[in-house]
Amino acid sequence: MEELCDAFDVIDNDDKIRATLITGSGRAFCAGADLSGGENTFVDKFDTSEEYPQDYNKDAGGILTLRMYKSLKPIITACNGPAVGVGATLQLAADIRIASTSARFGFVFLNRGIVNDASSSWFLPKIVGISKALELCFSGKIIDANEAKEIGLVSYIFEDDEMLQKSLDYCKDLAKKSAPVSVAMARRLFWTSLGDNGPDRSHDLESIFISSRGKSGDAREGVTSFLEKRPADFPNSVSEDLPKDFLEKIEKK
Repeated sequence: MEELCDAFDVIDNDDKIRATLITGSGRAFCAGADLSGGENTFVDKFDTSEEYPQDYNKDAGGILTLRMYKSLKPIITACNGPAVGVGATLQLAADIRIASTSARFGFVFLNRGIVNDASSSWFLPKIVGISKALELCFSGKIIDANEAKEIGLVSYIFEDDEMLQKSLDYCKDLAKKSAPVSVAMARRLFWTSLGDNGPDRSHDLESIFISSRGKSGDAREGVTSFLEKRPADFPNSVSEDLPKDFLEKIEKK
């Protein structure tokens, strides 16, 4: 959790990085909690290090997914094998999920006598719907990549030996034609709209930010490059040109 949170801090502050890909090393993506501690496995599970005193006694998976939620760059997961427990729930905070043919997903928390983690009770129903989310958690059944795609949990399935390279290629293509500042703003606009009761907030914020970005060098380059039939070379950067009041307006609205 701490290493991934630190990595997202680096990613958000490095303008050379346009997207994040998370995958597993070895046979599994992530097998979830280590149960070798026996009946005391989940005792004091949520104590975190002194580095994060404000999050003492909070679920570590949730600390990670909340950090992912606030990311300024697109996040893609490439699930290369079994993903159980937090291995499944951490992927819910990604924008797009890719699976290999060997991928398996299991939300097994209730089978172990606890409840699901990583803010998944917020994320999962928004991805697969409330009935399917509850079915997955009530049963704890392990689903394969094909079923995951059928219910909208993953967007693409690649063969095992091709998945990593195809996922990297996908990441490189995803946002290369779009302005990085616009991508960062759109990502937060979309994610923060999920709890709204209607479209009014989105209309207000989009109106503010279209007006703001319409005066930017990115907008001028976007139109000029289109008219000149050439790739755009956007001059603005996330670290320097993301509107200072953007996050404040997002939170207030």
